[in-house]
This record gives sequence, C-alpha cells and structure tokens, in this order.
Amino acid sequence: MDRETHLYDDIIHMPHHISKIRAQMPMHDRAAQFSSFAALVGFDALIEETERLTHTKAELDEAAIALLDEKLNLIAQNISSHPEVRIVYFLPDEYKDGGDYVSHIGNIKRIDVFERKVIFSDGTKIPIDDIYSVDGEWFHQINVED
Repeated sequence: MDRETHLYDDIIHMPHHISKIRAQMPMHDRAAQFSSFAALVGFDALIEETERLTHTKAELDEAAIALLDEKLNLIAQNISSHPEVRIVYFLPDEYKDGGDYVSHIGNIKRIDVFERKVIFSDGTKIPIDDIYSVDGEWFHQINVED
C-alpha cells in the first residue's frame, strides 16, 4: 500500500501540459464527454408512443349518414363555387390501432365518387367513409340545418 501512494510522486506536481500546436477543446465539448450515456437508445420514444392515446372510430347511425349524404350532394351540386366547409374526419393512426378525429377547413375542389374522396383546393384528400361531420357558413347561406 505504501508503494501505491508513491507511484506518481514524480509527476503529480508537474504543470498541466498545454499544446502549442493544437487548439484546446471548448469547455462545452469537454463537458459532453462526461454526460450520461443512453444505453437504451429509442427507449424513451417507445415509452412515449405506448402512452399516446388513440380513439376508436365511431359508427354513425342512419340519420347521421343520411345528413352527411345530403350535405355532400349539395356540395357536389354547387362544386363550381368551391364552397368552404369544415370536415371532421377519422384519421387512422400509422403505428397502432385506432386513430384520432381531426378537422380540415378549406374550399372543396371536387368529390371523387370513384375513389370516394373529398378533394380540397389545397390538395387535401379525405376518404368519404371516414367523415364524421360536415359544416360551415356555406350551409347556413343555403339554409341547410345541421
């Protein structure tokens, strides 16, 4: 033990070496080498994803479906005026079961009956089967009740 305490006596009091040809590392970078190490890369993101809630898609009753059909038909009949509407629709989650209800407001460019999509002027395409509701000032102007 006595020998171990005297192993570095010859260098312990020497001045710290500073290179004359290389710049010193900035303090911020020096501190990074002592920062904590994430052994499980991506684990925090996985936990966040697991905690994220999704919703199930609501099934509309016949009256709600009939009202949606009526509104979409009115839009189709007046498509040349590119009516501005707000559509609330179900957006399936990319990573897990369920999804969320989101809304989009804009001017309708066309309704594609073959692909069953409502297409907005900004290029947004919403599947008709995922639509939950359609509303907007345009319907009040033509006297359609919600």
